[in-house]
Parts: sequence; C-alpha cells; structure tokens
Amino acid sequence: MVAAASVVTAVGTVAGLLTALDGDGRRDEARPVVTRSPRLAPLPAVPSASPTATATPTPTPSASPSPSRTTRRPSPSPTRQERADRAEPATTAGRLYRHPDSQLLDWVAAHPGDPRQPVMESRIGAHPAAVWFTDGTPSTITSRVGAVTSGGAAQGRVPVVVAYAIPDRDCGGASQGGASDLAAYDAWIDAFADGLGTGEVFVILEPDAIAQADCLDAGERADRFASLARAGRVLKAANPRARVYHDAGHSAWNAPGRQAALLRQAGAASAASSDGVFSNVSNFNPTSAEVAYTRRVLDGLGGPAGLGAVIDTSRNGNGAPAGGEWCDPDGRKLGRTPTLATGEARIDAYLWVKLPGESDGCRGAAGEFSPDYAYDLAR
Repeated sequence: MVAAASVVTAVGTVAGLLTALDGDGRRDEARPVVTRSPRLAPLPAVPSASPTATATPTPTPSASPSPSRTTRRPSPSPTRQERADRAEPATTAGRLYRHPDSQLLDWVAAHPGDPRQPVMESRIGAHPAAVWFTDGTPSTITSRVGAVTSGGAAQGRVPVVVAYAIPDRDCGGASQGGASDLAAYDAWIDAFADGLGTGEVFVILEPDAIAQADCLDAGERADRFASLARAGRVLKAANPRARVYHDAGHSAWNAPGRQAALLRQAGAASAASSDGVFSNVSNFNPTSAEVAYTRRVLDGLGGPAGLGAVIDTSRNGNGAPAGGEWCDPDGRKLGRTPTLATGEARIDAYLWVKLPGESDGCRGAAGEFSPDYAYDLAR
C-alpha cells in the first residue's frame, strides 16, 4: 500500500470495536492495523457463507465506517448493560475501555448456534477497540461522545474515540463524506470536544486527512491543516487529559521526513494541540515496520520530547499482502492485543482502530460487518 490507509463509510464497530449510535439510529464505525500476535491453536474450518471479492492493488486510504447505514439491534440476549458488566480481562486489555456495543457483538448475540460465534466473541469481541464518529452534523455528537467517555470513566478505563468528519473525506473514495465545509467542521469539533468529559481518553484525529491531502490544492491543504491544528487545541483545551494523535499515514506511504513536514503544518508538533501521531489505521503493515517509521516521523517532527505514537494492530498479524492489495485481502489475521504497555520507547499504545470484521468495501459496503471476514481474521 502506497497511498491512503483507510476506507470508511459510516460509524460502527466490530467485535471488540465500538459503535456509537446517533439520534437516527445510525452508527459510527472504525479501521485496522498489522502486528504479530501469539500463535493460536488451529480451529476447525468453517465454510464461508459468501465468496470474497477480489480487490485491485490500487493504493487507497484506510477503511472506516459507512455514514448512512442503519443496523437493527437484535432484542434477544445479552442487553447492552449486561455487556457493560462483562469487563474485558485486565491481563490482555490493560486499562483500555471495551465499549459494550458493536456490530460484531450484535451478530454474536443474534447467532448463538453458529460454530464461528465462540471464536469471534473471545478473540475479537472480548477486546477493546476504537469508537468512530463519522457523521458531519453536531446535533447529537456531544451526547454520543459523552456516552463513550462516561462509560470508560465509570470503569476507570481509557476509551479510544475517532473523529472522522473532515470535509472531502477520503478524497471522494469509498469513505467519502464529512462536514459540508470547514466552518461546519469546526462547529462539529467544538461539539465533539464537549463530550470528552474529564477523564483520560485517546482521540484519533481524522485518519488519512494529512497523508492523503495531495488531492487538495495548496490553498485547500493550508485551510485543512489550519482547521486540524485548531481541532487539536480545542480538544485538549476541553479536556487536558485527552491525548490527541494526528495522522502519520503508514510506513509504505509517505517518506518519514515528508510526513513530518505535513504534520507540522497541522499543529502536530505543538503540545497545545498534539500528543503525537498514529499510523497503520485500516492497514496491514507489520508492527515492527510501523514502530521504526513512527519514530522517524517523530524525529523529523520535532516538538516536545513527550510526543509519542500509537499503532493500529487490528489486522496486521500476517503483515501486508503481496502486490499492495488493500481491500479485505485474504490471509490476514488479528495483530497484537490492544494495550497501553507496549514496552517500546515512544510507542504509547497498540490499538484496534479499524474494527476487525468490518469491510473495506469488497466483502460488503465500507464499514459493513462481515462475519466471514471476522472469522478469517480470528482463526
């Protein structure tokens, strides 16, 4: 993959990933990463219900949620409160918050007899993941963000939220959408910030918005970067314990020096608007490659010594596929378990930003949950 790393079309969550519902019942969704995970015992093969579409190896951005998709929650078993009562194992999740609502958990609850269900629930649904917010209107964003951050605070755990509503999102690709213009986006960020609460929270600010900015002309890029710098300041001013990370693309995209120069323009070198960078969202590059890459980006970025990086490890367990295939490629698997204890200098967290099992746009619409894909990743 050489270009964008994300492909989002809405806001939702896969097993382990969160989905925030807006006032109309729509969901906010998320994206993936690559890392080596412990070798798991082989599982019985289960026939896939549907064939996998073949994607072209054209570079594209990260895969995210679908803005207009509506998902109905099954009424039987466990309720959202019952899910919330099942805290994820501290030994694997550390202090990260596992939101109790996701597309994967909806599927698990609705398919108790499916032989894939236990594997998907234990290996994906039991772990914390990011919650995406992708609709570009501020009317309900404060309360929806607040529902996630307050849930984390109640458990003494750290939620991860993704702001994904920049105008001209995904340069018109599968995850296109966002606010109508930068003035509307600034208002959306203000409302988003009002929901952050007072506890610790990780904010993944606009995947692909910096690395993929070449689709804009020079003036549009400058305006976008100024708005992103403002967003970082607003988010951190609203909650000083919020940790805000800016888009570094991934290791097979822009060179570290070039990405650092773009990040500086977007305020990522200022402690007033940034805690560092994130990489590999909705991508598959090995964790080791992303660790080396983000350190070089941080070196080029300058700024306070405390700036760090977070890496998406949701789908990078087998590394990147050959030929740059990016759309729901076969042969991938879950990466490292989400944690705030990486053991790596300047690497603040391994996170599941992309929601495992949510499509890049080939096994379904971008952001749509695919049980076949989730099972393939988990086994």
